[in-house]
Amino acid sequence: MTTRLTVAQALVRFLTAQHTERDGERRRLIGATWGIFGHGNVAGIGQALVEYAGVMPFHQGRNEQSMVHAAVGYARQCGRLATHAVTTSIGPGATNLVTGAALATVNHLPVLLLPGDVFATRPADPVLQQLEVPYAGDVSVNDTLRPVSRYFDRITRPEQLIPSALAAMRVLTDPVETGAVTLALPQDVQAEAYDWPEEFFAERVWTVRRPGPDPAELALAAAAVRAARRPLLVAGGGIRHSRAQAALAAFTEATGIPVASTQAGKGALRYDHPRDVGGIGHTGTATADELARTADLVIGVGTRFTDFTTASGTLFQHPDVRFLHLNIAPHDAHKLAALPLVADARTGLEELTGALASYKVDGAYTGEYTAAKERWERRVDACFASPDPDARPTQPQVLGALDALVDESDIVINAAGSLPGDLHKLWRARSRDQYHLEYGYSCMGYEIPAALGVKLAAPEREVWALVGDGTYLMMPTEIVTAVQEGVAIKVLLVQNHGYASIGGLSAAVGGERFGTAYRFRTQEGTYTGAPLPVDLAANAASLGMRVLRAGSVRELRAALAEARAADTPTCVYVETETSDTVSGAPEAQAWWDVPVAASATRTPAVTAREQYERHVSTRRRHL
Repeated sequence: MTTRLTVAQALVRFLTAQHTERDGERRRLIGATWGIFGHGNVAGIGQALVEYAGVMPFHQGRNEQSMVHAAVGYARQCGRLATHAVTTSIGPGATNLVTGAALATVNHLPVLLLPGDVFATRPADPVLQQLEVPYAGDVSVNDTLRPVSRYFDRITRPEQLIPSALAAMRVLTDPVETGAVTLALPQDVQAEAYDWPEEFFAERVWTVRRPGPDPAELALAAAAVRAARRPLLVAGGGIRHSRAQAALAAFTEATGIPVASTQAGKGALRYDHPRDVGGIGHTGTATADELARTADLVIGVGTRFTDFTTASGTLFQHPDVRFLHLNIAPHDAHKLAALPLVADARTGLEELTGALASYKVDGAYTGEYTAAKERWERRVDACFASPDPDARPTQPQVLGALDALVDESDIVINAAGSLPGDLHKLWRARSRDQYHLEYGYSCMGYEIPAALGVKLAAPEREVWALVGDGTYLMMPTEIVTAVQEGVAIKVLLVQNHGYASIGGLSAAVGGERFGTAYRFRTQEGTYTGAPLPVDLAANAASLGMRVLRAGSVRELRAALAEARAADTPTCVYVETETSDTVSGAPEAQAWWDVPVAASATRTPAVTAREQYERHVSTRRRHL
């Protein structure tokens, strides 16, 4: 039995019938479709979305990249069991997807991209917005999505959609392979009719696997832990994706092993859990980084061990340090010449806990990290404290005001600038999903659209997008979508008149903060003088958002409370007190490798190079 539909209609109908299942929890895989229409998708996918409007929700975006960010935020909040699709026109609509696709793939978060493409039948060649490639007739701008997609196909015949759509679902639901999936859709093929077998539209459930560890690997892992005297566990984003937080708590309570966290893993344990020692690496706490320097066994769970986590290879300094990596992806499990334990994070932690039986770290080690954790918490208290409530707040004091207001139901979203460093060191995560930092790609502009996606996934919770002035200027447009659809996200907009994070880095590496401040340009090419007369609060208000301005700590506290209680999209705007230390937070507790000019005449660069060479000399290759 067959049904005659266009390719676009068949695809949308197919997507409505796809589900995921894990641990008895069943979700619809594609919860909605985001779109910006133009030639290439308006008459194909656009018409199909009208046809199936009753079963496929639609969200109107303002920027193609931000639509992907919204879908990614939704997917992360859903534990990768559900995501959104994104449709665009051909040309710039399609190429605007590339950054969002890279972010999704780097972070192993599923999103389905449906860009329009040029005519497959080529009735006119070239067509509007077509890239002509003299040496290849089958290349279009959509090919820029190949390297940032986990699966890519171009549907040039109707019947090709059947195996391609099934392959796309397989990748989206694979805990190892998931990321951006792209089905490029030539505009003529989208509108072409075909007789589809009814079986194509049957309801399908894709099981998200929880593979257990190999018994031999598990035995070796347990032996390595038993032999350790100063083990440290590094919790990564895989714990969140696997929903392994309870298994982690059981493991660390049984063994006494302290837990440090990456940006993606923060919140795996509550901040006040006795074993939680905070963020690790360049933006980490003194407690976690000192433990890392003396650890004889580093147990990575669900982490990729990026340069921020390892302090560019300078953090783990014990002469006999070894690594044990529990990761569902073999590629990551073997990093740093580690002993691999290839398994789902929750399953692996549960089995490793059982294999360790009566193992417990020495009481002196427990006392050491407990005292260090208490000292760091006092430093956090000092950063959050506001001696003069009528003064302009520092950035940590802004975080302190928010920290004092929220409970475990609030979700805090950030991605780039100086805020991630302050948040990683200072924020007190109260629940397993409160802390939402996109730091795999650290993409400016992620926060506001991601907040939309998170709020759509968790409408009952308060969702805060923490945004600096630099990242706000990158992508504020989805404020309009939030207003249009009545999605009551909260934006905390922090104004410090420039790229604070990169400005600080520029000063540290001899760049003298060149081109990082929002100041008037002089004839000599420098940027000095008063800040630019840019009113970001007025801009947010012009996009339809309710804006509350705060000029002091006291006003900030009141504005945050008012915003939290609001049932409409609301922005709290605050200008911070800045200093040479960028934010007033504790300085970096570990190094990060940004190469400095090897030859220069200006003193700042010469001095920075000397410091750079000292740090480089401490780097280790863990083999």
